[in-house]
Amino acid sequence: MTDFEKQISFIMELDKIKKINRQTYLSDASRKENDAEHSWHLALMAFVLAEYANEKIDVLKTMKMVLLHDVIEIDAGDTYAYDAEGNKTKRDREQKAADRIFGLLPEAQAGEYRGLWDEFEAMETAEARFANMLDKVQPLLLNDASGGKSWEEHGVKKSQVLARNERTHEGSEQLWAYAKELIERNVQAGHLLDV
Repeated sequence: MTDFEKQISFIMELDKIKKINRQTYLSDASRKENDAEHSWHLALMAFVLAEYANEKIDVLKTMKMVLLHDVIEIDAGDTYAYDAEGNKTKRDREQKAADRIFGLLPEAQAGEYRGLWDEFEAMETAEARFANMLDKVQPLLLNDASGGKSWEEHGVKKSQVLARNERTHEGSEQLWAYAKELIERNVQAGHLLDV
């Protein structure tokens, strides 16, 4: 295959991300969002909220990172944040998926995009910390807007949300402070169990 054919093949493969449903509802609670919608929302947040990053970030790099971070779920599936059993095998499933999906690209792009995915996962750069913060805060925003619908369906506890977000502040102290207010509001409203 030519490089162009490989790129088109990758683009068409990524169309499958539109069919990967998440557990988080849209803000109007009418249905659950899919991975494509989630990734788009994060990319939008990356440039709209960049000024709140703890450190200066490369916005375009961060946008690429969040647009690519869930493509592996085409093979690995979406593992719900609070699914203890599913999270035991998540890393292995996602590594295999990353090998296959990024391997569809020409060598240079495969290296760059897989590198961005690995960087997101490692959370060692300013961009990765901000991208991970967005990935954690966006579902909080949607859960708050939908009246905690997903949290209530799964019996999610405040302690689980806080544990999942233990590093969220590393991307943005200001957005994490806002997210904590949302969490407390949802505990008070009975959408999150206060344990």
